[in-house]
Amino acid sequence: MKKLENAPLRFASLSEAHRDLGLPPPLHPLISLLHGAPAPAENRDAPHTHVLSFYKIAYRPRLSSRLLYGQGYYDFEEGGLLFAAPNQLIGGTEEHEGAACAQYTLLLHPDFLVNYPLAKKIRQYNFFTYSINEALHVSEQEKELLLALFKTMEAELASRLDEFSQEVIIAQLELLFTYAQRFYKRQFLTRKAVHNDLLQRLEETLRDCFRPENLLRRGIPTVQYLAECLHVSPSYLSDMLRALTGQSAQQHIHDQLIAQAKEQLATTGLSVSEVAYLLGFEHSQSFSRFFKTKTAFSPLAFRRSFQHH
Repeated sequence: MKKLENAPLRFASLSEAHRDLGLPPPLHPLISLLHGAPAPAENRDAPHTHVLSFYKIAYRPRLSSRLLYGQGYYDFEEGGLLFAAPNQLIGGTEEHEGAACAQYTLLLHPDFLVNYPLAKKIRQYNFFTYSINEALHVSEQEKELLLALFKTMEAELASRLDEFSQEVIIAQLELLFTYAQRFYKRQFLTRKAVHNDLLQRLEETLRDCFRPENLLRRGIPTVQYLAECLHVSPSYLSDMLRALTGQSAQQHIHDQLIAQAKEQLATTGLSVSEVAYLLGFEHSQSFSRFFKTKTAFSPLAFRRSFQHH
């Protein structure tokens, strides 16, 4: 474990994480399931950010990170799951205050998945990049399903490891991630009142971004920029939008861009090059290709058809 003053704690291996917690070495060098122990760097009096070289999945019986909307909370209170990917900066004051010792913490090195399809698939689960205030809050029934999976993995790791152990654990992991996807989809819907407010703020932010003076100064907004404006993580924003509208954040940006382009082409005498420049494109050819891909018309053809009508 490397440590510099004011630098995040870095854990290169599961063994280092166990040493930090004062625990015996892990039973397996690439996977460890901690029952009731704090996760690495959470056993300190002062909060400290840390970076792991492995995946971390924690179930906490209580979560402090609930979305507040109006006068009520719209989340279940049976605890929930938090996910972190390798090399992700995690921890700090916010997480430390809500740490409340995880009931289960799974530490999973990517090498454990080598030669299994899950090695590639795990990188496609966006919830590993959600922030702590976007944790998965589970119902009583959902909690029982998840705890049963953790208990199965715990029993498998505690027993004598054989050639089937890895197969069994990976099957449980795949099921855990599938449930997480399903439960997050449910959470997007149960948080609909909150997210409708977020959608409204997104539309307002997009309209502001596409004001001519802002486009010229900042260019076309990115998903990262919108997420920062709305105080959510980029992946959570896109997944929430897909669940509620069927479109990603990038598609929302493109829709607003096309709407602005159509308005300029239909109501002004600006040339295609001038419209392209106004909308933040460096080259008019790029704008023309983008417009035709989205509308099946070239900018000039759209202008002619609009004027014709």
